[in-house]
Amino acid sequence: MVFEELKGVFDKLEPKTPGQEELKEALKSDKDLIGVFGPTGTGKSLFSIIYAISKVAEGEYSRVVLARPVIDVVSGKEVTVLSDPETYRKLAGEYLIDIVGGYLGAETVKKLLSDERLILVDPHFLRGRTFDNSVIIIDDAQSIPPEAIVEIITRLGSNSKLIVAGDPVFQRTSEPGKDGASLAREILQNEPTAAVVDMGIKDIVRPGAKRGIKLLLELQMRRRELSETERKVLETARLYAPDADIITIVDLQDSRRRWEITSEHVPDALIIVKEGHLGRLIGKGGERIQKIEEDTGLKLRAIEFTLDFKELVRAAHPVSWIHKHVVDFDFAGPQLRIKVYSDYMGPMLGQKGAHVRFFDEIVRKLVGVGVYVEPEEPIGEEEGRRRRRRR
Repeated sequence: MVFEELKGVFDKLEPKTPGQEELKEALKSDKDLIGVFGPTGTGKSLFSIIYAISKVAEGEYSRVVLARPVIDVVSGKEVTVLSDPETYRKLAGEYLIDIVGGYLGAETVKKLLSDERLILVDPHFLRGRTFDNSVIIIDDAQSIPPEAIVEIITRLGSNSKLIVAGDPVFQRTSEPGKDGASLAREILQNEPTAAVVDMGIKDIVRPGAKRGIKLLLELQMRRRELSETERKVLETARLYAPDADIITIVDLQDSRRRWEITSEHVPDALIIVKEGHLGRLIGKGGERIQKIEEDTGLKLRAIEFTLDFKELVRAAHPVSWIHKHVVDFDFAGPQLRIKVYSDYMGPMLGQKGAHVRFFDEIVRKLVGVGVYVEPEEPIGEEEGRRRRRRR
């Protein structure tokens, strides 16, 4: 593919999810700051880089500047231009070909690099530079200090556009909300010339990425340090259900007292098991979990871990039927977003927000992120069918 043929290549890139549609529209807008945040496999980098290359080919900009950190996933050590310039350029180039090579062809990517229409830069060494007539892409923003991102924003020259892409949940390298992607998202949300796009699990299109995220969350839950009560439940469960794969136990008693949750629907502790193992824990007639309850003196409930967090609402929210009115679940920025039909926001939130704060504590214990709730207006039958088809 020669450079002339890259004109209009972005227009031919077909979105496969609602999040990708929103991202494509945001990139085409006149906003000069674009933030796109979500898990791996959603197409954040692909759409951003293809957009930038297409606009350079069409003459709107003179070059694409891609700034991203290179991190050894095993040791967590960062490779920089200063520490090992050859390795940095090699790995950054391979990453670029992995992302867009299948769409443009590896030779086209190499030609863009050799012609310096596409430039790879280490985000640590951008201070003092000014970018005119450029599309600057900050990728893997969660691994870049927020100060460095702000520094890059200050370096935007005339006729330039900045795209910040990152994952503030699954690939963050610091505590929730404090990584570069989360803070960049927070800053951009209040900028009049910026557009922020949140992509979630439902926007994942890369094969294997959704399974990988599920395993990552499961690993995080397995690593939880259990309280004395949680350990007691785990040990007792292993005694009566040795063939059940238990991921973690969450003691809800302190949270119930803190938020004055009196609903009989809420158990004392929640047992999370591997998908396909619920029957093994409960027993054919419920005899196994009954034995566990008798020995621990606790009211227990068990659920299988899936990426459908509606089951968690069903098991632990103080209002037993509220899950029926949950429209959607997904990660948005550094939080888990729950959409609830507007008529049922009151029961979802509870008096003074007690219900949602109680549920927020459970989610934080399990996956380390908070929860926020958005109202959703009821939709007609025809619109409902259309949305289901898109998903």
